[in-house]
Amino acid sequence: MKRTRRIVTGHAPDGRSIIVSDAPVPLVRDLPGARFDEIWSTARACEPLELIPDGEPVSSSSSIGPAGRGGSIIRVIDFHPAGAGGARSPMHRTRTIDYGIVIEGEIALILSDSETTLRKGDVVVQRGTDHAWENRSGEVARVVFVLIDAEFAEPLAQILNKAEIIP
Repeated sequence: MKRTRRIVTGHAPDGRSIIVSDAPVPLVRDLPGARFDEIWSTARACEPLELIPDGEPVSSSSSIGPAGRGGSIIRVIDFHPAGAGGARSPMHRTRTIDYGIVIEGEIALILSDSETTLRKGDVVVQRGTDHAWENRSGEVARVVFVLIDAEFAEPLAQILNKAEIIP
């Protein structure tokens, strides 16, 4: 069985969004009856777990990222092909670490000065970089996104603010 492809984004010294890694996952753990392709982990994100959820955890907010500090969102997006009403998304940036998992079709990830095509089974770790999405195929591309609140480290925040990339 092939390893999962992992695409990791980052920033060039001038703040442009770039691909810093595009390769099979670096760590695979084989256990009896299962194989773990380790994609990414972070040291923080602490949501208190109650016996049951306190109300409905989704909202109709038009916000792309999590509503609260330290929050997260999981969503499934169907990107339609251009021939079926689909369009390239605007370039955008969120102050989040995003995990995007392609579960159907293929989708182009467009960064400041590069792009790559993700196919079924590929995973992108989107690290607060400016980006857009475009389905250039003839089929719907379905992607699961998990967005987790993050903070730009001060040196990067200064670069991004100087480049006037953050609105």
